[in-house]
Amino acid sequence: MTALRWGILGASNFARKHMGPAIHAAKGAELAALATSSPEKAAGFQAFAPGLIVHDSYEALLADPSIHAVYIPLPNHLHVAWTLKALEAGKHVLCEKPMALEADAFDQIIAARDRTGKLAAEAFMIVHHPQFIEARKLLQGGAIGKLVHVDASFSYFNDDLQNIRNQPQAGGGGLLDIGVYTFGAARFVTGQEPRRISHADIRYENGVDVFAHVAATFEDFTYGATVSTRMAPYQNLTLRGEKGVLELTCPFNANVFDAAQLVLETDGSTVTTQRWPAVNHYVLQVENFCNAVQTGADYPCPLEFSQGTQQMMDMVFKAGGPPGQE
Repeated sequence: MTALRWGILGASNFARKHMGPAIHAAKGAELAALATSSPEKAAGFQAFAPGLIVHDSYEALLADPSIHAVYIPLPNHLHVAWTLKALEAGKHVLCEKPMALEADAFDQIIAARDRTGKLAAEAFMIVHHPQFIEARKLLQGGAIGKLVHVDASFSYFNDDLQNIRNQPQAGGGGLLDIGVYTFGAARFVTGQEPRRISHADIRYENGVDVFAHVAATFEDFTYGATVSTRMAPYQNLTLRGEKGVLELTCPFNANVFDAAQLVLETDGSTVTTQRWPAVNHYVLQVENFCNAVQTGADYPCPLEFSQGTQQMMDMVFKAGGPPGQE
């Protein structure tokens, strides 16, 4: 089967460090092109992908008939527009999260996907990792009994105002950057949706949210999350049931923040730990994307799932009120 030829719109540091190498390493994929006007930035990609075609504009890459799929790591506020342009240019699209800044914006992406027949998806890599697949299997198989409560936390420290994550005009803020993980992880593992947001304490600096404490009620369990870009690095997902506890100690940056690890405690005394030291969820994401394109298989993270996470995000922002109001 012919490899899917990929292009990247923009030479971001994340693309150079993670997704570029993942596309290059993935089975069924070939990193073939990059769009950037900076020879210096292009050199960082050519170091691991010699022979890479470099286009000096996004439009030029989209017009390249040899490219089948594009990865979009642009600032958040540009995601919808360039996803739509890429789909209309006949490319499959994997776009960084958040794919849109509000849930309703997914409607036009879904419509474009259906109209063009091309695969479009948000780069929500965690659902491709075996620790999440196993967690969902264990939970839904009754390993901890009836689920009662879910806790999710994700934080890191970044007060650099030149960074796009701290720029409101670029769709910055902690919730859009990493809250998508704390919300989407709970939805993926449990298969349930929030009924209401009972509490949302959101704190802002320079027009972007830098701390959020959220409480929600799902169909069968309660939920709490802490998200911050002004706290020490930390991440955790814990599911507490009537008969046990399931914990992912490094759920979001597996083997970067720490080792990917799933801990199941039952009967108050039995602990089972699973680890995946060699798994790269970015590579798995690309391979699943290529497989879906090439075989027609279902993609593990369709747009409808990503829209659901953004709907929860919208609910949280509404419950927290506008910046400056608490």
